[in-house]
Amino acid sequence: MKIFPELNLVPRGLLLAVSTATFLSACGGGSDTNSRPVSAVDMASGVTTLQLQPSALPTAAAQQVATPGFHVAPVILNAPDTTDAVDNAASARKSPRIQLVPDEFKNVSTRRLTLQALQTIRQTHEIKEENVSVAGMVNPLASTAAVVTYTPAQIRAAYGFPTLPAAGATLTAAQAASLGAGQTIYLIDAMSDPNVAAELAAFNQAFGLPACATTPIASTASLPLSAASKNACQFSVVYSTTSGTMTSTAPAYNSGWATEIALDVQWSHATSPLARIVLIEVPDASLNSLLAGINLANAMGPGAVSMSFGSPEGSWTASVDSSFTVANMSYFAATGDSGAGVIWPSVSTHVMAVGGTSLTYSGSGTRSETGWADTGGGTSAYTAVPSYQNSSVPGMGAQTYRTVADVSFNANPNTGQYLAVISPGSSTVSWLSAGGTSLATPQWAGLVTIANAERALVSKTALGASQTILYDQISNVPASYASAFLDVTQGSDGSCAACIAKVGYDQLTGLGTPNATSLLNILSGTSTAIAAPVVTPASISGTVGTALSFTVSVTAPDAVTYSLSGAPSGMAISSVGAVTWATPVAGTYAVTVSAKDSKTGLSGSGLYTVTIANPTAPVVNGGSISGKVGTALSFTVAVTSPDPLTYTLAQQPSGMTISSAGLVTWATPVAGSYAVTVSVKDTKTGLTGKGVYSIVIAAKAPPTVASANINGTVGVALSFGVTATAPDAVTYTLGSGAPSGMVISSSGEVSWAKPVAGTYAVAVTAKDSVTGLSGTGVYTVTISVKGPVVTAPAMTGQVGKVLTGSIIISDPTATALSVSISGVPMGMTFSVTGLTITATWANPVAGTYSMKVVVTDSAGLSTTVTVPVTVTH
Repeated sequence: MKIFPELNLVPRGLLLAVSTATFLSACGGGSDTNSRPVSAVDMASGVTTLQLQPSALPTAAAQQVATPGFHVAPVILNAPDTTDAVDNAASARKSPRIQLVPDEFKNVSTRRLTLQALQTIRQTHEIKEENVSVAGMVNPLASTAAVVTYTPAQIRAAYGFPTLPAAGATLTAAQAASLGAGQTIYLIDAMSDPNVAAELAAFNQAFGLPACATTPIASTASLPLSAASKNACQFSVVYSTTSGTMTSTAPAYNSGWATEIALDVQWSHATSPLARIVLIEVPDASLNSLLAGINLANAMGPGAVSMSFGSPEGSWTASVDSSFTVANMSYFAATGDSGAGVIWPSVSTHVMAVGGTSLTYSGSGTRSETGWADTGGGTSAYTAVPSYQNSSVPGMGAQTYRTVADVSFNANPNTGQYLAVISPGSSTVSWLSAGGTSLATPQWAGLVTIANAERALVSKTALGASQTILYDQISNVPASYASAFLDVTQGSDGSCAACIAKVGYDQLTGLGTPNATSLLNILSGTSTAIAAPVVTPASISGTVGTALSFTVSVTAPDAVTYSLSGAPSGMAISSVGAVTWATPVAGTYAVTVSAKDSKTGLSGSGLYTVTIANPTAPVVNGGSISGKVGTALSFTVAVTSPDPLTYTLAQQPSGMTISSAGLVTWATPVAGSYAVTVSVKDTKTGLTGKGVYSIVIAAKAPPTVASANINGTVGVALSFGVTATAPDAVTYTLGSGAPSGMVISSSGEVSWAKPVAGTYAVAVTAKDSVTGLSGTGVYTVTISVKGPVVTAPAMTGQVGKVLTGSIIISDPTATALSVSISGVPMGMTFSVTGLTITATWANPVAGTYSMKVVVTDSAGLSTTVTVPVTVTH
């Protein structure tokens, strides 16, 4: 519900230097009517005068007047079902309801939308009742196409607030404290709601919340108030004057402020069900009257003050800060519902600034949240940064001025929370889906009253301003931060760089939304023993004829005792949380498991959905199996069954068997295709299942002989190995193309002692010695003829010494050779031994010489080499 309106300014002649840009934002404003009927909540009589010295506003700021600017989802909801009225935690285990928005409402602005406005639109358009409530859906279809609405039980479960005790249960002191007993929440609102008590009663009845006793406070009552009850909710309405005194004259009715009043009262109570609620209604929506209401709450204190209104900050805000520094008082204010921006009083460093999120929660598991697009937040232009907002806070960085929000809570009306509204003069309850940071604010106030109640239980003082604990003691310790807060990291409320949610602190959502169990333990300073046991729900499956057993999952600081409700005959739970059922009967059972803390007396419960199915026959999956001749085959039958089984085969080939464990074997498979039926019988139920296995046994393949290119030389013996692939031993033969003299061994080695020049395509055949199958490959053998080979190293010598050198000739295919040597130095002689020519120079002459040697064989092939000769002194 968005509650930050535009301003109507008092005529210029009555004010001093009023800025037309200044406005007051709140959940109410001017009057719809000048009179209202007297109701059961007109509780004050006469006028009392208090000796107060409140801080004062500048004249211009004091006279600013607000008009309603809240937001309500554009649909009149179907009434909630009665499950929570019987069991106040029933809906916590369910998904929130979704209600479709009629086409006629889809273009209706949600700003300042009231029940009366919705009813007028419905009448004008003659809308038929076409709304459909849908359970089980969590995410809205579109921003205005469908509305998700949460119950108090779902909000408590989503954020981890203590579980409500069963109606009529006798509470321990710890249980009462966990519901805010003995504490007071002051709600500051303008104008009046004559049906607020009746709306609260309808809200409580629908959701199984503790009833609130209407307790008058006389306008002449002495202040501060007496202590609140420690075991029951009290609800009082006080009318304030513009000077902060009590009066018996009720303010005029205004539909906008009346909606805000109903919202503040119902959801502060839903959060802290045993806290005393004091609704302070001021006569108009001027800042002067609202500040007077705050000062009246200070005089009544101690307690938590919730303020669902705001005005643009100014240089004047520091002048009234003393109204937020009263001992044992905590102050909470909404950051706004028009996107990024900073407003008073949330900008005060002594006030907890509460922003808004969009909630998703399915009834189980954890919640998720994103920053709400319309939430306020930003950096002050006037208020210096407080010491608790320092750079050690994750995501904060270095700041010069105060930033808001500090914290956040669900606020999007499209993921809203139920609100009961009764029009003046009517007794009919209508239901709306409310949101806004003005919804988030009283819930944070309620959370802190619970912490104060738990602190009082162990003789600790009230928290007062808790920002120091949240920022310094929690956010700076990663484990504590992760435990106490959900850090909201998605969403934006504007286009500025700081308008985007991120890890750690951000201006949309502050430090994040509360994980109430952990946060309350830290704020209260008490041990976790005051937390009720948490029983984790689960779904359990079983089968008729098979004994069922499972162990309950419980989180508790102490030993617990267990009990069952809704359990079928024969089901029992042991002292250690083991549930047993010897002879389950087919059906689905909703069994509630309760765990009671043996020290604190606190109890928690969880729903176990037990489904017992009739026995089913074993399921044989069947499949395709491949094998080959000569290789033993084995595979295991795939079957699903909880009991022992016996196996049989049908249409199986000779030699195939199956073991008691379902292993199929066949020692000597025969080539072919077989459809083998496997029958499996459950030894306990006698039920049988069958499956067909398609088995294909492939015959052996013939040998494969590779082909290759082989090179050789005339006169040089040739050999090479044949490459053959076969499942068995093979024999080799040479086929067509093999030259005379070429042979192959039993191992596939080909040899040719005296190769003859030419190219031969030699067929090599490999025959399987078992199957008789053959394979052939072709080897291309090329035998080349080479010319003479001349080896003639360089010759070196010295003057005066005999120089010798050798020229060696090789040519195995030649029958004759001729040698020509030119460039021979004078005096060098040659001698021939076989194919070696020896050069001799008895008296070498210094110099460098080059001899050319040409060798020609009988085939006409020749080789030429150059032989250098060097003679030195």
